Amino acid sequence: MIPVRTYQQQHHHHHHNNHSHRLRRIIPRVLLAVFAIYAVSFAAYLLRHQSPHPAADPEREAVDVAGGGGDRVRVEAPSSQKPWPRLPSYLPWTSGSVRPPPPPHSCEGYFGNGFSRLVDVLPARGGGGWFRCHHSETLRSSICEGGRVRLDPGLIAMSRGGEPLDHVMGRAEEEELPKYEPGALQVEGPPAKRTGPLVEAGFLDAYVPTGGIGMHTMRSLLDSGRVVPPGELHCSQWVEEPTLLVTRFEYANLFHTITDWYSAYVSSRVTDLPNRPNVVFVDGHCKAQLEQTWEAFFSNVTYVKNFSGPVCFRHAVLSPLGYETALFKGLSESFSCEGASAESLREKPDHQKTARLSEFGEMILASFDLLRDDILSSKTSNGLNVLFVRREDYLAHPRHSGKVESRLSNEKEVYDAIEGWAKGQKCKINVINGLFAHMDMKEQLRAIQEASVVIGAHGAGLTHLVSATPDTKVLEIISSMYRRPHFALISHWKSLEYHAINLPGSYAREDNTRGRNEEEEPVAVGTVVCLLASRRSTCRVAAWLWITLGVADDGY
Repeated sequence: MIPVRTYQQQHHHHHHNNHSHRLRRIIPRVLLAVFAIYAVSFAAYLLRHQSPHPAADPEREAVDVAGGGGDRVRVEAPSSQKPWPRLPSYLPWTSGSVRPPPPPHSCEGYFGNGFSRLVDVLPARGGGGWFRCHHSETLRSSICEGGRVRLDPGLIAMSRGGEPLDHVMGRAEEEELPKYEPGALQVEGPPAKRTGPLVEAGFLDAYVPTGGIGMHTMRSLLDSGRVVPPGELHCSQWVEEPTLLVTRFEYANLFHTITDWYSAYVSSRVTDLPNRPNVVFVDGHCKAQLEQTWEAFFSNVTYVKNFSGPVCFRHAVLSPLGYETALFKGLSESFSCEGASAESLREKPDHQKTARLSEFGEMILASFDLLRDDILSSKTSNGLNVLFVRREDYLAHPRHSGKVESRLSNEKEVYDAIEGWAKGQKCKINVINGLFAHMDMKEQLRAIQEASVVIGAHGAGLTHLVSATPDTKVLEIISSMYRRPHFALISHWKSLEYHAINLPGSYAREDNTRGRNEEEEPVAVGTVVCLLASRRSTCRVAAWLWITLGVADDGY
């Protein structure tokens, strides 16, 4: 029997078909509208949160969206680099915010938060290479960065670098410092750009002046730079993540190395890097103990001569020399600057005060997982630590004899006197023998972090004061041959209580006041009358420590 549909059934079937047809037409339109709204919202979000830096390269695993003013907004892919730790003293850097830069020659300007003049050498166009410099009028130096940058180790004359010290004894320093041939540095330019110099001499004089530095390697590297057309940037390998190019000079000396670390840290913040960058040493120095801190501080460390051929970087940053930081310039230039807590500066900004050195010291501690509350609480619960920073013999570099010049000729006698005094006290006082040359970096930092008082003859080991806690007291013993303000300045910039004992020679005698001419420097400062090495003198040392620590009524 053949089924027969009624009119009502036929009408219902026809209506159902029309309804389905309308849905098929409407659904794509709705989805398209939803997608458009999402795309517009996402683009608006990116524009509100855009990075001030152009994308290093369109081939990166990132989404590029056109932004205002010709810049490109960068949405980073997940990175294998170490993240920045949370630092209690961190304050925003001008380059990454909308706030106006500090005035020239201000305290903040000297400590690196004044690289505010942006000079486009090679603007980013159409996804090719780019190059620009951030100039500081205060420091008279620049931090430069670029995308699609090539470095050719074959055009850099110097030793390989990274060798064991005992394999290269006697090697001259000149062999370890780079000499560049033209084209050692290349940047990919736009299609219409022919091969030519990256910068002219006038640019170097204006933005990377020598400033009294005999061998300004960053300037020389820029001078070797060439712009090449697309397709001419021949690379043996690509480094995908942001990388600092660093040249070290006095790489085995803690003070000078800390100036290099500070410059590298500032360069990373000024260029607004999202994570801790890689580091490539553009020098030929051998391995040194301080290299472990470079490795802890940054994501990866290697030597440029370790690359088998020309190496290309999606994003390279040229870090200024350590000689161009406030830590070094403070030795020869006078500028108004004092340390303050980040908390006080958040409440009341003051360009003549800084927390940058505290921020940096915390960064060093965090690199070794030492920025923890349990470590800080142990400083008060386990008695009072008096850290005596010692100078001892060790082999530092290929031109070193292994003998360290004494700054306090009877250092051991002074140490023994302080240790003997501490044992006779009712409270718990721990005298720490700071033989830093034979301690790894984490041990050194922990000793500084836990110290209530730091004592030492003038020497590079005292540079660790950048990582001292705010309540640390400092006593520097200064011989007549080494009266330089390194550690008085660091203490001032960290807002640490500082005292100095100025000796007429290099020996802490039973009575240094005898036989002095009236023109000579006073032996003592503040509450200290003199530092003596005899048993009788320990009372005077004890009195200084007791008054400075303020523990007379604390019940220790």
